[in-house]
Amino acid sequence: MALYGAAASVLSGLEAHQGSLKTLVYSSRFQNVRQLYALVCETQRYSAVLDSVIRSAGLLETEKKLKPHLAKVLVYELLLGRGLRGGGRWKPVLSRHKARLQAEFARLKVKHCVSRNEDLLESTPGAVKVVQLPRFVRVNTLKTSLADTIDYLKREGYSYQGRASGLDELRALEGKRFVLDSLLPELLVFSAGTDFHKHPLYQAGHLILQDKASCLPAMLLAPPPGSHVIDACAAPGNKTSHLAALLKNRGKIFAFDLDAGRLAAMATLLTRAGVSCCEIANKDFLSVSPSDPRYRQVQYILLDPSCSGSGMVSRQLEEPGAFSPSQERLHALAGFQRRALSHALSFPALQRLVYSTCSVCQEENEDVVRDLLQQSLGAFRLVQALPLWPQRGLSTFPGAEHCIRASPEATLTGGFFVAVLERASGESPAPEPQLLAEGPVPSVAPKKKKRPRQKALPT
Repeated sequence: MALYGAAASVLSGLEAHQGSLKTLVYSSRFQNVRQLYALVCETQRYSAVLDSVIRSAGLLETEKKLKPHLAKVLVYELLLGRGLRGGGRWKPVLSRHKARLQAEFARLKVKHCVSRNEDLLESTPGAVKVVQLPRFVRVNTLKTSLADTIDYLKREGYSYQGRASGLDELRALEGKRFVLDSLLPELLVFSAGTDFHKHPLYQAGHLILQDKASCLPAMLLAPPPGSHVIDACAAPGNKTSHLAALLKNRGKIFAFDLDAGRLAAMATLLTRAGVSCCEIANKDFLSVSPSDPRYRQVQYILLDPSCSGSGMVSRQLEEPGAFSPSQERLHALAGFQRRALSHALSFPALQRLVYSTCSVCQEENEDVVRDLLQQSLGAFRLVQALPLWPQRGLSTFPGAEHCIRASPEATLTGGFFVAVLERASGESPAPEPQLLAEGPVPSVAPKKKKRPRQKALPT
């Protein structure tokens, strides 16, 4: 009953705008936050469906002491979850109403001419339709190799299907089947809902749980080993660890963030991932002087500033209205983003910069890039990022199609925006990353005679 009571309290707090879903879950003091978070998310997804069933069954009229949010959680578990595993004194009450609730649920499906539970989200007014995305897992090459990771997973019973040929193959993933992403050479793709948080490879830092779109900024920045790089708004650190892997821990990453708590969590992540080339500073990037001698060799900057988060699929459940931020908030965020991008472009040795957001709003994306290109007076130009990427920047200014966008519908990722800027004159940085060549990928890489293979787990 503790789980269901905690979930009901979180739902009540969300409705009263007392905080985001994550904030309320972590402040609930319920021991298994992951279990609580999952239950609240799923109940929230089906909220309109559950309201309809509860209303049709007259549950709250009959059981006047049963609170609406608790009723919603219990009915979710009864009809859509794993069945009531607890429930305390309410379990026998729900059992008495089980047949009626099931009948109303079946009647709702007939009414909307659907057979699958998921299809009710399309047809029920007010239901939250959240696209189920594949689980993307980046192999951390600082600690292991792609071949060793695949071998380890195959020994655990996973079935490796080779390199993915397209999005349809990713949509069709189920069970323990997994593929290699068609674009990123160290990104494995599993079926939606696959959980690696307790997996030994994740806990040892060999795997990084990172959405494909979030992997694009570091890959497109492409700093060669030995480079000096700034990660301007670095926490929580997934992109930083990706940069370190590309650098092979050779060179220097200067990582800045204002949130001390997030930086502490980032330091733990980087230690677990074996990152040794990063210098973390609890500092506002805008206060970092481009003339400081420490940064005179910085040729690469990754700028992923604070944004509305309107492209994050989970935000639709966590914060009602997150997908449509107010104009006032967008104006304030875009102002900060312009200042941060202008500041980044002022570093004297800068050759290549990647600007990215997890926002789908034009004000934070194309508009910011357009204004800064105009401000730079031709000193920087937009690079055509990943020409074969299917979703391009909005055509709001000449060259905006060089930017890329990502979305659950078009790319099976979270919503994202990426722009690559290069200094228009001077020595060119690393070549633009391209799509992987077609053809099968071996499940085991050939052994090198003079170099021992890395282990999939620490010895």
